[in-house]
Amino acid sequence: MAAEIHSRPQTARPVLLNKIEGHSDAVNAAVLIPKEDGVITVSEDRTIRVWLKRDSGQYWPSIYHSVSSPCSCMSYHHDSRRIFIGQDNGAVVEFLISEDFNKMNHVKTYPAHQNRVSAMVFSLESEWVVSTGHDKSVSWMCTQSGSMLGRHYFTSWASCLQYDHETQHAFVGDYSGQITLLKLEKQTYSIITTLKGHEGSIGTLWWDPVQRLLFSGASDHSVIMWDIGGRKGRTLLLQGHHERVQALRYLQFTRQLLSCSADGGIAVWNMDTQREEAPQWLDSDSCQKCEQPFFWNIKQMWDNKTLGLRQHHCRKCGKAVCGKCSSKRSTFPIMGFEFPVRVCDACFDTIKEEDRTPLATFHEGKHNIAHMDMDPSRGLMVTCGSDRIVKIWDVTQVVGSSLATGFSPR
Repeated sequence: MAAEIHSRPQTARPVLLNKIEGHSDAVNAAVLIPKEDGVITVSEDRTIRVWLKRDSGQYWPSIYHSVSSPCSCMSYHHDSRRIFIGQDNGAVVEFLISEDFNKMNHVKTYPAHQNRVSAMVFSLESEWVVSTGHDKSVSWMCTQSGSMLGRHYFTSWASCLQYDHETQHAFVGDYSGQITLLKLEKQTYSIITTLKGHEGSIGTLWWDPVQRLLFSGASDHSVIMWDIGGRKGRTLLLQGHHERVQALRYLQFTRQLLSCSADGGIAVWNMDTQREEAPQWLDSDSCQKCEQPFFWNIKQMWDNKTLGLRQHHCRKCGKAVCGKCSSKRSTFPIMGFEFPVRVCDACFDTIKEEDRTPLATFHEGKHNIAHMDMDPSRGLMVTCGSDRIVKIWDVTQVVGSSLATGFSPR
C-alpha cells in the first residue's frame, strides 16, 4: 500500500522518501503527524485514514474510517489529538484520536455550511472552528456548545482560509480573486479590508503571524506577498509557475516560501533578499515609446492615416507599449519574474546579467498537488492530489539545515 524509495541523490532538490497508495478517489488533504512517523489523509472516497510507518519502511493504515459524505478538508490539532473534517455536504465533523493512533471516536457534528466545506481552522484558544464553504460564506462555531456564533456571506465561493489565533482575524480568499480580512467576535464581526491583486480565483493562503505577512496563490499562476504588518500596502508578485497555485508554506527561520501548483511544480522562493514591487500597468491610447495609436484610438488612426496597434505592457516599467517597442524578453527575479517576460527595449538595455540571477529554484513533484503540509523541524513535506497518491519528501537539501533549530509546526 506504500512504497519506500531509498534513492538519495546529492543534488539540491526534494528527495522522495515514500509513496502512499490505496485511495480510490482524489486525496484532498494530507498532514504529517508531529513527532510521529505518520500521515493523516482525507479523500473524496469518504474515508479518513491514519497511516503509520511500520518496521518494513512502508506506511499502513492504523485507522480507516468511513463517513457519509466525501471529505474535502481537515484541521488537525496534535496536542489535543482533535481532528475536524470538512465534508461535501457542508458538515464539519469532530473526532478524537487515541494516543496510540489506532482508534478515533466521534465527538460532534457541526452544521457549518449548506454546501461543500472548502477550508477550516480549529482554534484551541477561542474553542472555535472557523470554516469556509461553497455556499459563499465563512462561519465560526463554538466547539464547546456546538452552536453557530456568526456567519458572513460573499458574492462568490469562499475557497480558502487563514486565521490569526491571537487577534481573531480571518483571511478568506474567494473565486472572484479577492481576499477579505475580517475581525471575528462572538455573535458579530467587522470587515477590515479587501485585498485585490490576482486575476484568477484564490487557491491557497498562508499567514505568518510573526512577520505579519500574508501569501496568496491563485489560478493566474502567480503568488503575491501582502505586507499586512507594514501597513503601507506593499505587495510582491512572484511568477514562476505554469499552472494554478494550490499550496503555500512560509518558513520563518530560513525566510523561504514553498509553493506548489496543479501541474506538480514545487517552487522554493528566497524571501531573505531585497525585492522590488512590480509596477502598476499604465493606461494609454497610444504607445508610450513611439506614440503610434492603439487599435481603439480611432481619431489618431484617422489623423495619421495608419492602422492601430495592439497594446502590451512592459513588466519592468509598466508603460503601455506596442509590439515593435517591446520585442525583447527577459527574466527579472528581483521583481518576481523567474521566467522571461515582455519588457520594452529601453528597459531591456538596463537589465544587467547579474540582475537575471534566479531568486527561486523549481522542482518537479511529478503528480498533481492539491494540498501540501510540512514539518519544518524534521525537514519533511507531504503532497497529495487528484492522482490518489500521497508523497512524502525530504526537503532539507532544498530549504537548508537551519530547519533543525527547534522550530515546531503549528
